[in-house]
Amino acid sequence: MNDRTTSLDPELLAILVCPVTRTPLRYDEAAGELVSDAAGLAYPIRDGVPVMLVEEARTLS
Repeated sequence: MNDRTTSLDPELLAILVCPVTRTPLRYDEAAGELVSDAAGLAYPIRDGVPVMLVEEARTLS
């Protein structure tokens, strides 16, 4: 299964927060990432599982 076509459970999205800022995340379905606008980070979703590790996050430009 391609990560970019995986949908994220809305209930899961409702409880997840950025581990840095503790603010809600935005789901970018096209990129397959959870975005923290407050921290400027994008957390990957691998095999349908959000990877909420700062060292795995991509810095937004």
